[in-house]
Amino acid sequence: MDPVSDLNFFVLLSKYSTLARAAQELGVTPPTVSKRLAALEQRLGVRLMNRTTRRIGLTAEGEAYLTEGARLLAELNVLEQTVAGSQAVPRGLLRVHATLGFGRRHIVPAVSRFIRIHPETEVQLHLSDRPVNLVEQGIDVAIRFGDIPDSRLTMRTIAFNRRLLCASPHYLKQAGEPAHPGELPSHDCIIIRENDETYGTWHLAQGTRIETVKVRGRVSTNDGESALAWALDGHGILLRSEWDAVPYLRSGRLRQVLQDWTLPSANIMAVYPTRQNLSARTRTFVAGLTDWFAAQRVITSLEDSKW
Repeated sequence: MDPVSDLNFFVLLSKYSTLARAAQELGVTPPTVSKRLAALEQRLGVRLMNRTTRRIGLTAEGEAYLTEGARLLAELNVLEQTVAGSQAVPRGLLRVHATLGFGRRHIVPAVSRFIRIHPETEVQLHLSDRPVNLVEQGIDVAIRFGDIPDSRLTMRTIAFNRRLLCASPHYLKQAGEPAHPGELPSHDCIIIRENDETYGTWHLAQGTRIETVKVRGRVSTNDGESALAWALDGHGILLRSEWDAVPYLRSGRLRQVLQDWTLPSANIMAVYPTRQNLSARTRTFVAGLTDWFAAQRVITSLEDSKW
């Protein structure tokens, strides 16, 4: 007796309303199907199907066997393809989603490198700051920031990324540099409106000490590139991801503010559907992104230096 073979047989059988129709699809005679079903029921010690001359129907035990059996077969299929695919050559179409600014700056060159190394692949890159449903829109992998509160998705960290506060030397010369988070509300702050309920609320930590401040400013936007441009022009203090601010911190066009305080991180994540059987192209692309960010040193730890 082969349980896997029996499960496959029963799942196929349950799709049809009569034994004759199932036999036709299997390419055998109805008595052969009936005999195999009887042998399966005898082995399990329960009746799985009620039969009449006109149709077949599942018993309660048959429903349970079908439901759990189909799940086990699907998991087995994923396991086998994952193991077999670990040595497969990446090929075929890969659909990738990323945010506009980050995608243009970092994912576009990473894709260029990927398709050059793997000539049997093609990539559709969709850039948008609007949320996407990976399953409904057929996205293989999305690049996002921070944790994703969705148990149906699998996440892999491809680069560590902190948030920090920064401002132009011109602004700090004119307005002074805050020495404590409690001074931020008295400063012009550049607000990124990502969530209408929480925008302008900044959370800072120093050890076990937590400070939450509500900040205001003369300009706000839902676009990070625009907010960064305003910070460079001296319009206030900006909370921005390290990947975005580091080049300007290095050049001196921006200075870090409140360096002894930390803000919630925004690690760069590769996200894909949990139940998806990851293809060789998806696994290779995600692994390549990790190497890409490490090689480009896009994310530089604040512990390495102070700006």
